[in-house]
Amino acid sequence: MLTSKPGLMDEVRARFAHVDACPFDGPRVFFENAGGALTLNSVVETTARMAAIPDNQGRDNPASHALVAMIDKAKADMRVLFNAPDGQFFVGESGTELIFRLVRAAAMGTPSGRVLGSTLEHPATRSSAAKWAAAAGKPHVLVRHDVATGSVGPDEYAPEITPDTRVATILHTSPVTGMGVDVAAVARAIRAVAPECFIIVDGIQHAAHGRLDIAGYDVDGYVVSPYKAFSRHGYGVAWVSDRLSALPHDHLLDAPGAPWELGTRDTGAYATFSDVVDYFEWLGSHFTVAEDRRARIVAAGEAIHAHEKALTDAMLRGVGNQKGLADMAGVTIVGGVDNPRREGLVSLSVAGREAPEVVAALRDRGVRTHTRKADHYSGNILDPMGLATCVRVSMCHYNTEAEVARFLAAMREITEGAEGA
Repeated sequence: MLTSKPGLMDEVRARFAHVDACPFDGPRVFFENAGGALTLNSVVETTARMAAIPDNQGRDNPASHALVAMIDKAKADMRVLFNAPDGQFFVGESGTELIFRLVRAAAMGTPSGRVLGSTLEHPATRSSAAKWAAAAGKPHVLVRHDVATGSVGPDEYAPEITPDTRVATILHTSPVTGMGVDVAAVARAIRAVAPECFIIVDGIQHAAHGRLDIAGYDVDGYVVSPYKAFSRHGYGVAWVSDRLSALPHDHLLDAPGAPWELGTRDTGAYATFSDVVDYFEWLGSHFTVAEDRRARIVAAGEAIHAHEKALTDAMLRGVGNQKGLADMAGVTIVGGVDNPRREGLVSLSVAGREAPEVVAALRDRGVRTHTRKADHYSGNILDPMGLATCVRVSMCHYNTEAEVARFLAAMREITEGAEGA
């Protein structure tokens, strides 16, 4: 846990922009990290510096050579963070756009068969799989997730895995329930029946919580949105296996190596992702004596996980003299109270109150949260629960127990008001 190291939490928070105040609304607790994490100050500085450079890659001049070196460094940094010794990394417009491209290549480049996903997934994978399965003449089969736990696992996937499963999608962490999925276990179940299946993972919600390990997953594609992992908007990062790269995909005619990137990409995107990797390494250096970068990044992920679990436990069970959500009348916790799959997020409903009303009441008390509605983003999760809306409270490792206490005090006022209404 980060607070086990004296002074470290202050150092961590000092590395992020707007950690305790909104530039438009003043002081606030930021519990809307699932919608987009706070940005590293180093990312802000790198973005400004890179935006001023007029040169492009691929020219014979010192500036161009420097840009290429930054891109090469970033791709090497990505290998360390994701633990991906082979395959290739590239950036695109967004995480969603990259998922569409990977799913299209897999669906259109394989023989007749099935495309498999789950009802837990974000529309980035559900929509892309539905679109490109139909275009390829393949049925799109959705495994039903466990409504009680807010997750899905190999037991749910197993009955729907057939030898002709050509493409499978897996959500690493749900942005609605906050629950993680054992990607490696699901992938093993798929490979046992359909060893040649192309497996593509949506890691967008998971990345900020650390513990990335592509070498341990046995998958073919992994996509993140860096603005949800301490970088900025405007790009996504994808990793693809060598065999997925060998399938036909969009690229310029006669381009060497059949690259995935289309047009000149923003070197600043790559450079700011290096900032993210450097941050994970710096954080991990406080929890291991190892000099190896990967060892430090692993240590950072474990520390992040422990800290965020402590925060969610405090939110659910209480902290100091504040009772937790589990003991507040009329509060229902999505995915249940005691759920080991939870990753820094608690979604809830309050009897007699619409979620937007609760979010507004929290905002008035200086706590930033978000409403999830039973729409094209979240209906797959909320409809089976009989909920039209829920309140999403999402934390990250730079949040503190004091901020949780402030949130619980606000919730006590809101729920006690609901009781008396």
